[in-house]
Amino acid sequence: MASPWSCGVSVLLGLISRLSIFHPACGLDIPLDVVLGHLNIEQLPSLTVQSPSSVIAFPFDERYPMKCEARGNPEPEYRWTKNGQEFDPNQDPRLIKEEDSGSFLIPNSGNVTEYQGTYRCYASNRLGTAISEEIEFIVPNVPKFPKEKINPIVVDEGQPIILECNPPKGIPPLQIYWMTLGLQHIEQDERVSMGLNGNLYFSNALEKDSRRDYCCFAAFPRIRTIVQKTAMSVIVRNTTSISGSESGTRANALMERKPSLLVPSGGQTEVRLVKEQELELECIAEGFPTPKIEWTKMGSVLPDRAKVESHGKLLKISRVHEADSGKYTCKAKNSIGEVVHKFHVTVEEPPRWTEKPESLISMIGADVFIKCAAAGLPQPTITWKVNGLAPSDVPVSKRKVSYDTISLHNVQPGDSAVYQCEASNRHGTLLANANILVMNLLPMILTGDSQEYAAVVGRNVMLHCKVFSSPPATISWVKDDTAKPVDGERFFVHENGSLEINYVTKEDNGQYTCFATNMEGKSAITANLDIKDPTRIVDPPQDLRILRGTTAQFTCQADYDKSLRGDLEISWEKDDMELDFNLTESMGYFADDGILQIANVSHKDQGMYTCRARTSLDQDIASAHLIVLDVPDTPTDLVLFEHKDRSVRLKWVPGDDHNSSTTEFIVEYEESQWEPEKWKEMVQVAGNQTSALLKLHGHVDYRFRVAGMNAVGRGEFSEPTRRYKTPPAAPDRNPENIKIEGHLPDEMDIKWEPLLPIEHNGPGLDYKVSFRRKNAEEKWKEFVVKRHSFIVKNTPTFVPYEIKIQAKNHQGWGPEPKVVIGYSGEDFPSAAPEDVAIDVLNNTLIKVTWAHVSQDKLNGHLGGYRVNWWRFRSLLDSQRGQGEKHSLTFPGDRNHAIIPGLRPFSEYSLIVVAFNGRGNGPGSHSVTFKTPEGVPEQIPILRATNAQRNSITLVWAPPLEANGVLTGYFLEYQLINDTEDLGKLQSINISSPDTNKWVLENLEPVSRYKFYLRGCSRVGCGPAVSEESTTALEASLASIHGGISTQSWFIGLMCAVAFLTLTVLIACFINRNKGGKYSVKEKEDLHPDVESQGMNDDTFCEYSDNDEKPLKGSLRSLDGDIKATDSGDSLVDYGDEDGQFNEDGSFIGEYAGRKARESMEVKGTAPISA
Repeated sequence: MASPWSCGVSVLLGLISRLSIFHPACGLDIPLDVVLGHLNIEQLPSLTVQSPSSVIAFPFDERYPMKCEARGNPEPEYRWTKNGQEFDPNQDPRLIKEEDSGSFLIPNSGNVTEYQGTYRCYASNRLGTAISEEIEFIVPNVPKFPKEKINPIVVDEGQPIILECNPPKGIPPLQIYWMTLGLQHIEQDERVSMGLNGNLYFSNALEKDSRRDYCCFAAFPRIRTIVQKTAMSVIVRNTTSISGSESGTRANALMERKPSLLVPSGGQTEVRLVKEQELELECIAEGFPTPKIEWTKMGSVLPDRAKVESHGKLLKISRVHEADSGKYTCKAKNSIGEVVHKFHVTVEEPPRWTEKPESLISMIGADVFIKCAAAGLPQPTITWKVNGLAPSDVPVSKRKVSYDTISLHNVQPGDSAVYQCEASNRHGTLLANANILVMNLLPMILTGDSQEYAAVVGRNVMLHCKVFSSPPATISWVKDDTAKPVDGERFFVHENGSLEINYVTKEDNGQYTCFATNMEGKSAITANLDIKDPTRIVDPPQDLRILRGTTAQFTCQADYDKSLRGDLEISWEKDDMELDFNLTESMGYFADDGILQIANVSHKDQGMYTCRARTSLDQDIASAHLIVLDVPDTPTDLVLFEHKDRSVRLKWVPGDDHNSSTTEFIVEYEESQWEPEKWKEMVQVAGNQTSALLKLHGHVDYRFRVAGMNAVGRGEFSEPTRRYKTPPAAPDRNPENIKIEGHLPDEMDIKWEPLLPIEHNGPGLDYKVSFRRKNAEEKWKEFVVKRHSFIVKNTPTFVPYEIKIQAKNHQGWGPEPKVVIGYSGEDFPSAAPEDVAIDVLNNTLIKVTWAHVSQDKLNGHLGGYRVNWWRFRSLLDSQRGQGEKHSLTFPGDRNHAIIPGLRPFSEYSLIVVAFNGRGNGPGSHSVTFKTPEGVPEQIPILRATNAQRNSITLVWAPPLEANGVLTGYFLEYQLINDTEDLGKLQSINISSPDTNKWVLENLEPVSRYKFYLRGCSRVGCGPAVSEESTTALEASLASIHGGISTQSWFIGLMCAVAFLTLTVLIACFINRNKGGKYSVKEKEDLHPDVESQGMNDDTFCEYSDNDEKPLKGSLRSLDGDIKATDSGDSLVDYGDEDGQFNEDGSFIGEYAGRKARESMEVKGTAPISA
C-alpha cells in the first residue's frame, strides 16, 4: 500500500521539478514541509500514518489502535466512516482519542464485538481531502468444536475409512493434529494420512486400526488456543474369519480392488491462486493394495520448486508465477488398476501500479494531466475520487475524466485538490492520493548562502543550489565574479540546480555564485570551494601466513592534507565488515596508530583485512590476506576393508590441512593383549593418499588411528577404528643379534634378542638352540628353551662353533634359521711380547716397538697391546725411586706405538703386554730409558719493588721444574708510553742460577716499564713471565721510599711475605703432583696438538694409569714451551681410565675418575705399521 505521506511529498516535488532548470524532475529531494512552512503557503492534506488493512482484536492485547495522521496547511480535520456510514469516535466515551490526530484506541474491555467492521479515515482542510485505505477491525470468536455424540465407525478389513475433523473457524494459521487421548500421534504413511481439510483418511483398513480414541486437535497459534474434538471409535472387522480355503481365497479377492479417489471428487478441479502464493494440490486414494500417487504437468515438467509431501499425496510449488499455470494430473495406481484426476491451475495477480498518479505543483493557467494505470489478473478496475468524493459529486466544467486519466484545462488556484485513484480486483485494492497544488512563486533558493565546500584533487565535488519556484527557474553558475557561466567537460549543472565539478584541480579553488531566474524575479547565493591534497596509504598492509596461536600484525600508514590534521581516521575491516573494538567478538584485536595486532590467532581470524584511511573529504583503502597455518584436522570416517588373515586396508577422509599441504599420514596401532592402551607407529604414507595396506601379526586384537602431518606439525589423531583380530600363525622370523661370549675358558654363553610379544603370532613361544663345532663331523645338539639365553658347558678353550636359533609356537616353527659362527670361552694370553725396543724422539716423546705374540699363545681374540711405564727419577737426583704407573692401550694387532707426555731429563722403565677378552697376558722384559734435557718451566712469580726515580728492583722465585741443569736467567725490559706502544727491547743475561733479585738502574723517571724474565738451561730458555712498574717522580720521594726500604722491620716484613708466598706455591705444586685436578679446558690447553708438531700416526692408543703411587712426571710439548707451573699435569693425571688418541697421536679422550688397576679399551682403526 502506498504511504499517504509519500503521496503528499510527491505533490510538491512534482511542482519543484517543473520549476527547476533544464529537467522537470530536478526537485525531487526538496522537503515540502520545510518549503511551505517557511513560505506559509497553503498545503493540501497528506496522510502520514494509517493502520494496516486489517486489525485483529487478540484477547491478550490491552487496546487496539486505529491510526490516522496527516499534515497540511491549514491543519487537517478528521472524520471516520464505518461500513460506509459516518462514525464519530468522539461520541463514544469508551474510545480513547489521541490529540492532534485522527487516531483513536479501542480498549479491550467489555464487548468489543460491536466495533467489528470496515473503517476509513478522511483528513480534510480548505484545499481538499485525503482518504486512507479501508481498515477492517476483526474480533475473532473463540473457536470450539460442537458438542456431539459420534457413533462408532464399523468397517470390514480392507475398506476405506474417513474420520472427519471439521475444525471450527478462527484466525489463521490453523494447525491440525490427530492424536490419541494419551496425546500419542497417529502414525501416518502411504495408507493413512491427513488431508488439507484436516480429515484422516485410511486407504484400506487393517485390524490394527481398531481403537476408541481417535482425536482431532485444532491449534490457532495467533490466539494461543488449542481445541479438541470428541474422540471417535473405529472397529475393523476381520474378513478372513470364514473357514475353508476356498472361502478365504474369495475373501482376499473381494479385498483387492482398483484405486478410487477420496479427495478430490470428480474428474477435474479448477484452482485459482495469487502470484507468490504456494500451490497445494492433493490426491488421496483408496484401494487394496494401497495405491501410489504420481504427479505430472501436462505439456511440461514439474518446476524445480515443486516438492511432493505426505507420502506422495500432496504436491507443493512455492512462490508460483504465471508460468506455473496449466494442467496438472495425479495418477493413483496399484496392481489392480489406476485412476486419474486433473487440476486446471490459474495463477492470478492482485493489482499493481504500472503508472501511479503523481502529486505535482502547477503554475496558474497550465493544463494538468493525472494518469493512473494498474495491472493484475483479472484486470483491475480504476475508480477516481476528488477529495474523497466521486467526480460527479464535485462537478467542474474544465475537468474531464476518462478511464485512466483526469485532465484539467487552464488551472487556477481554486483547482487545487486531492485526487484519489483506486485499482481493484477480487484479490485486493490499491489506493493512491495525488495532491495537485496550483500557484506562482518567485524563485527561492533553499540552500544556505556562503556555504563552504572542500574536495581533494582528482575527485568530484557537488555545489548545491536547491530552488523552489513556480513557474520553473533557470539556473546558472559563475566563478569569482566573472560574468560568463562556468562551462567545460568537467562542469555539469544537475536538474536540481547543483553544480558538479569532476576531477577537481587546485585551479578550481575560489568562490562560485548560483543564479535562479523566472518570470517572478531572480535570486542568488555564493559557495566557496577549497581544494585539498588527496589521502594516500603509503605503507599498506602485507599478506601474512602465520601459525595459529601466534600474533599477527598489519601496518597501515597514510599521507593526507596537512590542513586536515587531526581529522584522519584509520579503521579496519575484516571480510568487508568493520571491526568494532568495543564488541566482545572483537576481543583479541588491538589497533593503535595504524597498526592492527591480532593476538592468539585462530582459524576464525583468517580472511581479508582492509585498512581504510579516511578524512572528512576522502579515503583510501588497502587490503591484505591473513592465512592461518595449523596442523591438519583430525581424519574422519575410518573404514577397514579388504580383510585378510595377515593384512587389512584402512581408508580415511583427510581433515582440513589449514593452508599447509599434508605431507604424510601416520597410522598407529594398539593391541589389547601385550601393551593395551599404548599406541605405536605402524606405517607412514604420502599426504596425497587416503588409504594404507597394513601388514599384521597373527593372534593380535588391533585398533588403528590416523593423524595428518604438514609443515606446521602433526595433527590430532582420529578416533580409533573398531577392533580387528587376526588368527594365530607360526612365527614370521627367528631371533636376531645373536651374541656368543665366553666368560670362562670352558663355557660358551649364547644370547639373542627375543621376539617382541606382538611377533609371537600365537601362544606357546619357544626357542630351539642348535650348535656344533665348526669343521668337525658332529651332529647338531638341540635344546628347546623359553628364555633368550643358553650356556654350553665343558667346551674346549676358544674353539669355533656353528650356532642357530629357531622360534616356534603352538602353530608351528618359524623359518629356517641362519647359522652364525661363535667361539667358546677365552683364557689369558700365555706369552709376552718380545724384542721390545725404544727410540727416544724428543724430551717428551718416545717410540716403542715389539714382536707380535703368536696366535696360538693368545688363547682368544687379540684385543691389542698395553704399554706400561714408570718414572724412576729426575736426572738431577742421584737417588732412584719407584714412580707411579702409566698405561696406554693400543687396540688391534700392531707392533709399535708412540708414547707422549714424558718428563724431560728423567729416567723411565717400560714393559709391553698383550691382552684379549679375558684380560692381560704376562709382561715383557723391562726396558730402561732416559729423556733428554729440556728448557725450564715458566718462573712462578716476578715482582717489581722499591721503585726509585731511576731504578726498580725485581724479585723472583726459581722455576718449579728446571727440566735440566739451570744455568741462569734472561731478563728483557722496555719502555711503555701512554698509547701502550712498546719502546726498544733491552736484555740482560744473568749467569748465576742462584740469583733471585736484580736492580735495574739508569731508568727514566716517572716512566712505565714492562719486564720479561725467563729461566735458562743448557738447552735454552723457557717461557717468559712479565711484570709492569713505574719509576718514582722525585728523588726526595725516592729517598723516602728508600729510607723505608732500608728499615729492618720493613726488610723482615718483605722476607716473611716472600717466604709465605713461596711456601704456598710449593704446597700447591706438590698437591697437584699428588692428583690435583684441573678443568677440561685447562688440560686441553696444556696438551697442544701433536699433529702440528710433526708427529706421525703411530700414537693411536688408549692411556691409563694405576693408583699405586702419586704421579710425579709432567707432560712436555715438543718445543719445550709448556708452562712450568703446569708441569705437574699430564695425560694420566686425570684418572685411571685410558685416554684415547687419534692415529696422529692427538689426545681425544675424556678425563675420568680413578679405578683400581683398570684401563678402558678403545676400538680403533686397523694397526698402522711404522
